[in-house]
Amino acid sequence: MRNVARKTIVWGASVVSAFCLVQLAPTAASAADYDVGSIHISQPWSRATPKGAATGAAYMTITNNGKTPDRVNCVSSDASAECQIHSMTMDDGIMQMRPVEGGLEIKPGETVTLKPGSFHMMLLNLKHPLEQGNAVKATLKFDSAGTVDVEYPIVGIGASAPGAAAGGNGAMMMQGGGMMMAPSNGGAMTGPSGGGMAAPSAGAMTPMNKP
Repeated sequence: MRNVARKTIVWGASVVSAFCLVQLAPTAASAADYDVGSIHISQPWSRATPKGAATGAAYMTITNNGKTPDRVNCVSSDASAECQIHSMTMDDGIMQMRPVEGGLEIKPGETVTLKPGSFHMMLLNLKHPLEQGNAVKATLKFDSAGTVDVEYPIVGIGASAPGAAAGGNGAMMMQGGGMMMAPSNGGAMTGPSGGGMAAPSAGAMTPMNKP
């Protein structure tokens, strides 16, 4: 009887230990802050993409502590063939994404947050899926402050912010509308928005991982 009790206690302790290890396992690497010239970059992050997705997105907060405006562009990324900073606007019920021509301006003393549904860094022609727990590396170039390499820890698919549950604001249904990506040549084309788009027979388009 004592042997049975002892085995039960040992087995129970093993289960509790395993549960604690699962609870403590990180879902993504910790984000670091970056400084280049008078520019401060905080909370860089990205989110996972579905298998086969051609595009992804990354986000961050940029503060200009200087006395003159500066502009930022994405030069390169280890996860994609091209990266651009995009804006998102609603036009006649259609959400449109456009590259920010000439770079995103950050005025003196201003803080600009790149986030889902707003300005974001678009990763075009992904070389591989973005997997939760890994990180995207990208090189940013500021006209005045200079160049800086930034790591963007990857959180779950559809997460609206670091630490938020996956699927929060990332998956939505747009009835009677659609999403357009306007390239820099002035044309417009429909396309995936940061991770794939499904078009059901009813005619509604569902972006599965909206920037």
